[in-house]
Amino acid sequence: MNGAAGSAAALAQRLQDLRAALPPSTRLLAVSKGHPAEQVRALAALGQRSFAESRLQEATPKQQLLADLTPLDWHFIGRLQANKARPVLRQFGTLHSVDSLALAERLARIAAEEGLSPAVFLQVKLRPDANKSGFSEAELRQAWPRLRELQPLRPLGLMTMAPLGLDAGERRRLFDDCAALARDLGLSELSMGMSGDWREAAAAGSTWVRIGSALFGAKPDPSQP
Repeated sequence: MNGAAGSAAALAQRLQDLRAALPPSTRLLAVSKGHPAEQVRALAALGQRSFAESRLQEATPKQQLLADLTPLDWHFIGRLQANKARPVLRQFGTLHSVDSLALAERLARIAAEEGLSPAVFLQVKLRPDANKSGFSEAELRQAWPRLRELQPLRPLGLMTMAPLGLDAGERRRLFDDCAALARDLGLSELSMGMSGDWREAAAAGSTWVRIGSALFGAKPDPSQP
């Protein structure tokens, strides 16, 4: 088996293994950032439709290369800069990183101008973490009456990420707390869990797990041909 065929077979096997391991209520979001369009195409041929990117400058040419496919379900998971709001809204149907009321209001205004109704996850930070942004529980509860009325945004649920250094039990408690907050707000969707902690997230009720390396394997080395 040559390298390309071996890589495709390994990709297909990882997808099959993940599908078998995920609960029926948890959907796989394939995080394709850092991976070439050819791998997205291969996964699409195997029935995977939802893909995530975090950098507009990488996503744009990749989406163009895949424009011949039946439209894919593109999610934006990166930190969203205010000046990138309009192109991100044009290219992604779901945003996972709405981390402030000000950003939500900007997105709502631009979406109305563009005739769009994007689905959004509100990013929450329920544990101290200097490397991540997001609403605290108190901030979200205070902003929620305004957030839920921001047409044409469609708030689906909450998104959170576990800080580095938590053990499996601590991650599970974090995900449980996020799930409880979503229920209190009447939100049914949860974007929780990545390659290293998706099992704890799925056990806590995550409806979307964001999987990159556990699906695609190691990112290509840009220094190699």
